[in-house]
Amino acid sequence: MKNLLMYGLVLVTILFSSCESQDDSLPQVNLKATDLNFTVTQDAQRDNDVSMTSSDASLIPYWSYTDAEGNELGHSNQADFKVTLPFAGLYYVNYIVYTQGGAVEAAPVEVNVSANDEEYFNAEEWQMLTNGVDGKTWVLDMVNPIGYAGLDFPYGSADGDFWNWYPDYAGNEWLLEQKDWGEMTFNLNGGYNVSVTQTALSSAEQKTTTGSFGYSIADHTISFNGGVELLYGGDYHPDVSNWKSVNVLELTENSMRLAVIRDQSRSGEGPAQIVFHFKPKAQ
Repeated sequence: MKNLLMYGLVLVTILFSSCESQDDSLPQVNLKATDLNFTVTQDAQRDNDVSMTSSDASLIPYWSYTDAEGNELGHSNQADFKVTLPFAGLYYVNYIVYTQGGAVEAAPVEVNVSANDEEYFNAEEWQMLTNGVDGKTWVLDMVNPIGYAGLDFPYGSADGDFWNWYPDYAGNEWLLEQKDWGEMTFNLNGGYNVSVTQTALSSAEQKTTTGSFGYSIADHTISFNGGVELLYGGDYHPDVSNWKSVNVLELTENSMRLAVIRDQSRSGEGPAQIVFHFKPKAQ
């Protein structure tokens, strides 16, 4: 009897959880992949420019696009979405919608870009960050390697969380140990390529990871893909949940400040940007 009662309680719990997990806000439709109504169109004059349109307003779309190796380059949940693919090569656009019947995914759409878009990288920020095809390697600037800033600094409202503290290392050695923390290299040699060599916290052991990155000049952000994380120094990794989405607070030919959000402070401090200061590696 005891075993039968326990079985009944487990069954009720499973049924209740199943009902609770259903999202009643989603459309009450069941679709097959062949029922999806969407288009992926390359510009006739510049096939680097790709437009994606979901034609059914009742569905919640999700787009993602990848390179030929399957590395995700970006995504969106907008009904109409445009993206520029600046490098020649093969890409895939994936389209998914969500209903109460579950996710429905269309077959990937193949996109073939015929030539590099030379104009896309005209902005000086690209040259500052990557030095183009040749690449550019950055290391921590140990004169003032780390600082803090408010969540609205430096592009938000001055009436908000708008402050910064960029101390010199001299006199603030408690911030991090004085040592070689590694290096970070960006290049545009056929793709958005990045490699990070990170030195361990308690030794001189180094680990190198490679992947791709995205850089939005308008949004002042850099994203890392393929297992790569931002180069950092000091014992700060546990204080931050996301080391792949990075804010660009400063970028010049000789100085770069990148920030992550301290959102799980071990000392109980509130959210803030932890800002790492980089300089080009000496050749």
